[in-house]
Amino acid sequence: MSLTLRTDDELDAALAALAELEGISRQEVIRKAVLDRLAHSAHSSAVEESTSRMLLEWADVLDRLGNV
Repeated sequence: MSLTLRTDDELDAALAALAELEGISRQEVIRKAVLDRLAHSAHSSAVEESTSRMLLEWADVLDRLGNV
């Protein structure tokens, strides 16, 4: 699959610097960034879902403790 990515001077310099620093291609820098962002978003969603579920499950206890 092919993709054209338009960059400005700032992004181009950042990509070049990261690629050199990590010893990988600019394409790999972008690939890793997208996959890391997806993993972070999925984790954030899971934490939010778990928090909501626990707040419902423990609402009575939290009310008695005065934390809600």
